[in-house]
Amino acid sequence: MNIADQDYCIGRGVAAVRAKRGNDQTFVTYALSAVVSDLLKLQTGSTFPSIDSRVIKSGSLLVPSLREQERIGEALFDADNLIATLERLIAKKQAIKQGMMQQLLTGRTRLPGFEDEWSEIRLGDHVNYVKTVALSRAQLDAKSSLKYLHYGDIHTRSSVLLDAASEDMPRANAKLAARAGLLQRGDVVFADASEDPAGVGKSVEITGTPNTGVVPGLHTIAARFDKSVLADGFKAYLQFIPSFRDQLLRLAAGTKVLATTRSYISSITLTLPDIAEQGVIAEVLRDADREVEVLRVRLAKAQDIKAGMMQQLLTGRTRLPAGSDG
Repeated sequence: MNIADQDYCIGRGVAAVRAKRGNDQTFVTYALSAVVSDLLKLQTGSTFPSIDSRVIKSGSLLVPSLREQERIGEALFDADNLIATLERLIAKKQAIKQGMMQQLLTGRTRLPGFEDEWSEIRLGDHVNYVKTVALSRAQLDAKSSLKYLHYGDIHTRSSVLLDAASEDMPRANAKLAARAGLLQRGDVVFADASEDPAGVGKSVEITGTPNTGVVPGLHTIAARFDKSVLADGFKAYLQFIPSFRDQLLRLAAGTKVLATTRSYISSITLTLPDIAEQGVIAEVLRDADREVEVLRVRLAKAQDIKAGMMQQLLTGRTRLPAGSDG
């Protein structure tokens, strides 16, 4: 099939076509999309890479019979439907979790068995700070024994909990990081700078540490709160308490890069439940996070499977079993 015989529309690596008689439109759309995606990967030197339509018109595709085209198109369409379904489910679960946080972290909704009044605390009265060490990415490696928490890795992760004992992390030479304090389970590490309001207060709570140690790094603030005032697990969700974020944003207002400092964190006052209620709230929110994470894993697998299917089915490396037409 010569692509010049098709009507097509190309944008950002996606192609839409109107197949000529004798070819399946869904198959041709996927096939041409794969070709354009491969071509775009070769484009350099442009913020918005594009393909000259003459390149597409001069090309050709080897295609199977119409029936096999239809079966391949159906298989890839089903894969896309699964991906879309998972994306919608993740968005729904995230919205539910967001609503739960708004209710549980403000006391608007109380969990069964808890009726005691919440108390106001000033964070600075219940915190010590762990010394950080500012190393650039170029100073880090993958072989040293000491793990290193960089602020960029806080901003880019989706989970608010970090098991440094098991997760893959950058490493730092012990001599370079000798002045840093070692993180402990329950420590909260904040990114101290953000270019947009959504990143202000972004943090992770340490849930596990390796025997070789892990240190807080560049542009981070490592807070060790009194465990009799703030429960392990609950501290990860401080960043989602509206009054916590509002106070940080007011203090950071007017700066080009929105900053979080030790003094800002220490000055924050919050109205919080007792330790027991904090622990149950944290468990409820962790369960919601686990549901979202399970779906994210399923989505990533579905996307990988679809990519593999396109590589195999659109090139003829793998053929679908012949189906019955009747």
